[in-house]
This record gives sequence, C-alpha cells and structure tokens, in this order.
Amino acid sequence: MKILVHYHEIALKGANRPFFIERLARNLEHALYDLGRARVQRLAGRLIVEISEDVPPPAIQERIAAVFGVANFAQAVETARDIDALKADTVARVAGLSARSFRVTTKRADKTFPLMSSEIDRILGGVIQNATGWSVDLDRPERTIFVEVLRDRILIALEKNPGPGGFPVGSSGRVVCLLSGGIDSPVAAWRLMKRGCSVVFVHFHAFPLVDRATIEKTRRLAQRLAYFQYRSRLLLVPFAPVQQQIVASCPSSLRVVLYRRFMVRIAEALARRLHSKALVTGESLGQVASQTLDNMAVIDDVSRMPILRPLVGMDKEEIVREARRIGTFDTSTIPDMDCCQLFVPRRPATAARLHEAQEAEAALDVADLVGTAAGAVEEERFFFPLESRSCSAVTGEASRE
Repeated sequence: MKILVHYHEIALKGANRPFFIERLARNLEHALYDLGRARVQRLAGRLIVEISEDVPPPAIQERIAAVFGVANFAQAVETARDIDALKADTVARVAGLSARSFRVTTKRADKTFPLMSSEIDRILGGVIQNATGWSVDLDRPERTIFVEVLRDRILIALEKNPGPGGFPVGSSGRVVCLLSGGIDSPVAAWRLMKRGCSVVFVHFHAFPLVDRATIEKTRRLAQRLAYFQYRSRLLLVPFAPVQQQIVASCPSSLRVVLYRRFMVRIAEALARRLHSKALVTGESLGQVASQTLDNMAVIDDVSRMPILRPLVGMDKEEIVREARRIGTFDTSTIPDMDCCQLFVPRRPATAARLHEAQEAEAALDVADLVGTAAGAVEEERFFFPLESRSCSAVTGEASRE
C-alpha cells in the first residue's frame, strides 16, 4: 500500500528543507512502526509511505493524521508514465464508485512529461465521464481524482485526508512544559509540538500532603501526549516542602505568586540540565488570579529562559475544544487537588509587585529550596507505540532523542 504525503510549511525552509523532510520521514516511520515497518521515499515536494497491504487503511490514516508536518495525505496507486495506462488505471479505480459530479486535478512534478496538467485533466475527465456518466464540476465536485506525474511514475489518488500541519516534532529543539494535570497545560504542550518542539514535562506535586490522584493524571496525560511526539519524559517534583516554607514565612496573599516563582526556578534548573531552550506554561491571560499581567511579570522575573505561553490569548471554551480534539480533556477533568490548590488564601494578590515578592522571599533560603526540590526529582518515560518504563532520577545529561 502506498500513501502519498504532502507538506506545506516545510517547503518554505530553503536550504534547511532537507533537515525538516528527513525528520518528517523518520517520524512517519516511527508513528507506523507497530503496524508493519513502513518505508518512506523522499521525492520532490512529497513523500511516499509504503506499508503492507495487510494493514487496515483506517489505522494508517489515524496515525498519519497525527504526524506534525503533514499537510495532507492520500492512499494512492501507481501507473506507468503513459497516458493510455493512466486512462485505463483511472477508470479501473473509479469503477463501482458513486458520485454525481467530479473533477480531475493534476500536478506535474516532472515537467518533461509531454502533456500539460490541463491537458491531462481534460483527457481523463472525458474518459471518466464516458465510463461513469458523472458530471464535471470544477467548483464544488462531489469527488476529486488527484493525479501526480513524477519522474518515474504517475500516482492516482481518490481522496485526500487533512494532516495537522506545522513542523515535525524534534525539528525545533527541546522545551520544558509545566504540566499541572488540568485542561490547559496539555494543550499548550501540544501546540509547541506542532511547532516542532520536543516537550519534556515537569509536574509539581504535594504528595504526601494530598493523595496521588494528580500524579496519576499527569502520567496518563504524558502517555497520551507521547502519541504526538513518540516519547515523553515526565519529571515529578516534590513541591510540598517548598509550599510549607512559603506558608510559614510569607504573606498569605502572595502565596500563589511565590509558588509559581519557585516552580519556574526549579523548572529552569531542570531545563538547563536537559539542554532545553525554553519553558512552557498553559497560562491564559486573566483566567485565574495568578495569570494577570502584573503577576506574570513578577513570576517571569526569576527566569533567564524564555517562558512561552501559547494559550495566553485563548479563552476557556477555545482551550476546552482543543483539549477534546487531542484527547486530553477527559483525563484533565478527573477530580483531584493539585499543589496550587493547597494552602490557597481567600484573597490572592492579582497585582503583585516585584519588590513585595522579593521582600517575602528574603525570609527563605531560596537556593536551598530549589536545589533540594530539583535533586529529589523522579523521572518516568512514556513511549508510543512502545511501552512506558521508569527511571529513578533525572540525570545531569539529556539523552539524545
């Protein structure tokens, strides 16, 4: 079975295009690995995935539809670079299909073929109309027959499926995402994957002050998100000791902002160990008390890394729709108590001032709290389509993925 794959944004990359194409080809092979060792051919402006005829097409379509970098794809058949063979094979492909209207769309990647694209469209259109009785409709056809003329063959496809677009995962570097277990942060991670980033997840938990429900949720989310990037690393940070120190020593109104400042410090320390380029959060402007511009500015002050907020301009309904679409919503809405809900004051500050946060933290041994938390991290890894496995701790060197 052959699947014709097109990309879009990658084509704009100029001299760097081969790198992106190679990454996309490897990701396609990985996504289909357990279905039957796919082989990917790199051709001008397109890829062809070859996989066993025994694999059900819906299974292939589901996998390829989740591979970032794919603009569209279609199951295709090959025919010779000969107009008579093309006519015969096209009629054979449409035989038995139903439609009231159709059109033929030809792309001539090889300009040495003696017929122009418009001529091929016209010739095939006449043959198909005579064989089926369908009407030609160039504007709103019920069925489109796609033809691609390559250097050594011609491909015929009857239906194109949309891909997710974007760039192949792994082509834009590594980032660290603060994964809370809620609705927003998995969507933020997914959006960075779509831009080509490999995402490592950091989850701050308050166990044993609360149960392990949030930890279990983040494990499930990390596994689900591995579907899009093929491997996920989840770093579990014990945050309760930090929170207890903040509660004991700092003004209650600043607790949430101080929690976030420490999370950013710890996440940055871990990100530097893993050679990551930026931090990612699921914050949306004004959604909760800590996500005002004033508070974000105070939180960002502790980081020397960029903090990316891909959801910052989205409302909750938009985020929920995307969470449902990528398959994280049901897990994210399982009841739990994450660490940010612990010791939350009745009136958290919505317009914290930097000097207030710094004065409050003067009562704490910041370096010790950050170092202790970062040193107590546990790491788990999740793979798709392979099984997950656990590691005892995050190492000082990142594995080369």
